Amino acid sequence: MQVLDQIDEWPVAFAAAGFVDSGGNVTTRGDRARAVRMASVSKPVVALAVLVAAEEGVIDLDEPAGPPGSTVRHLLAHASGLPFEGTTPIGQPGRRRIYSNEAFRVLGDHLSARAEMPFVDYVTAAVSAPLGVEIDPRGDPGSGMHASLDDVLAIGRELLRPTLLAPETLDEMTGVQFSGLTGVLPDHGRFDPLDWGLGVQLNTATPTWMGARASPRAFGHFGGSGTFLWVDPDAGVVCAVLTTREFGEWAKDAWPRLSDDVLEELVGSG
Repeated sequence: MQVLDQIDEWPVAFAAAGFVDSGGNVTTRGDRARAVRMASVSKPVVALAVLVAAEEGVIDLDEPAGPPGSTVRHLLAHASGLPFEGTTPIGQPGRRRIYSNEAFRVLGDHLSARAEMPFVDYVTAAVSAPLGVEIDPRGDPGSGMHASLDDVLAIGRELLRPTLLAPETLDEMTGVQFSGLTGVLPDHGRFDPLDWGLGVQLNTATPTWMGARASPRAFGHFGGSGTFLWVDPDAGVVCAVLTTREFGEWAKDAWPRLSDDVLEELVGSG
C-alpha cells in the first residue's frame, strides 16, 4: 500500500492528496485536476498577493488598514481585533489572535483600492499567471477560491522555494507576527501562544492537523471545506489535501495520520 492510498478509505465523496519531496518530485492520489473550493487555504494565496504588492511598493505592511490602530500586518496575522465574521471589532489590534474571515475581506478591498484594479485581477496577475496555475480567486477572498490539487501543490512549492518573493520576504511571512498572543485555533481550541505568520498558521507545540512529525518550522493552513496545505522547510516537503467534505472529527483523525506517514516515508525517524 502506498502512503497516499489511505485517502481511499476516508468517509468523503471526493479526495485528492499529494506531496512534493525534497528533490521536487510530485506524488499524487486522486483527481489532481479537479478544482474544488479551498476554503481558508485561500488565505495563503491572498497573503502572497499582498506580499507581492508590498515588494512592488503598492502597499506597506505597516500602513493603516481595517479598524482604528490596525495595519495590513495585523489583518494578515489575525491580530486586527476583527471577529471571525462581522465588521465590528471585538478586541484591540495586537492584543489577541482572533481568527477572522472578515480581516481577509478587508485585505481584498484594501489591495484593490491601492492597486487600482479588482482584487481578482491582481491575484491573477501577481500569483496565478507567474506560477502557471489556474486558481479562481472569485468569491470571498479568505475562503472562496477554487483550485485543483496541482494548483495547491504549486502554491506549496512557492512557499518552500520562492520565485515571486524575495527570500527575506518569505522569512517574514513565515516568522511569528505579534509574538505571544493567545488565541483559538478553529475546531482545535485555545493555544497560548497561538503563533501566526502573514497569512499562514505556524506549527503548534501540541500537534494538531499537521501531525506530530512536522518540524517546529512547519507552516500552512487548513480549510473548513476539508482541505489543507502544509510546508515543512526542514524536511523540504510540501503536502496538500482537497476534499468536498466539511472539516470535522474525521479530519482530526485522518489528516495527522496521513501527514505523519508522508514524513515517515520521505524523512524517516531521523
